[in-house]
Amino acid sequence: MDEPLRDTRTLVIQLRDRIADLIRDEGLNPGDKLPTEAQLTQRFKISRPALREALKLLEQDGIIYVEHGRGRFVSPMSAVRVDRPITVFESVTDMTRHYGYDTVSKVLSIAEEIPDAATAEQLRLGRGERVIRLERLRLQGDTPILYCLDYLPRSIVPARLYDVDWSGSLLDLLDKYKHRPRMSAATVSAVMLPEDVIERHDLRDFGPALLIRETCYSPAGKPVIYAIDYHRGSHFTFSFARK
Repeated sequence: MDEPLRDTRTLVIQLRDRIADLIRDEGLNPGDKLPTEAQLTQRFKISRPALREALKLLEQDGIIYVEHGRGRFVSPMSAVRVDRPITVFESVTDMTRHYGYDTVSKVLSIAEEIPDAATAEQLRLGRGERVIRLERLRLQGDTPILYCLDYLPRSIVPARLYDVDWSGSLLDLLDKYKHRPRMSAATVSAVMLPEDVIERHDLRDFGPALLIRETCYSPAGKPVIYAIDYHRGSHFTFSFARK
């Protein structure tokens, strides 16, 4: 019998991955029926609400599909194996752990400011509304592997900036204020770090980066984070499947 889930990823994310492993390890083929919710909750020693969230993620990823009244089935997409699907929505902390990194987050700057037009548009802010601008560097040992710039509507974090620990997961932080994001829309491009960032933080050896611009939404569809993340090209590889 499988052991209860115990690792550093969020419960729903790790459960999603364990069910995907179950599909592969038990040789389930496209069209095969998934075990019932009762069987899965017993197997993984998990609550039914958490299980349903994990199953919903698998459905969103196209790994399973639902036939109402009949159950959940393995989809043809399950036969397509990708090492690191870029379509997965998760915190940067969870993402780096998937790569085997145990990063330290260094806060470079934190400020409240009037956003530029592009940021205001992404966060659907009105005239005069302000944002929190958070600049961080993720390090693996002494090596910087991620440069992150995040914008949050000031209105959703009522605390004083210096009373908040900005070094941890933004998703977990927003969870405290009932604004945890559940999905995002993103664009990806290959770039170099901006020259002013290189000069200001001595990042000459960072090299080519994979830039992901991502707007994250709460369950109500409210944009709560606009993230601009530069992934060091020598340390990250993403993959995707098309359907």
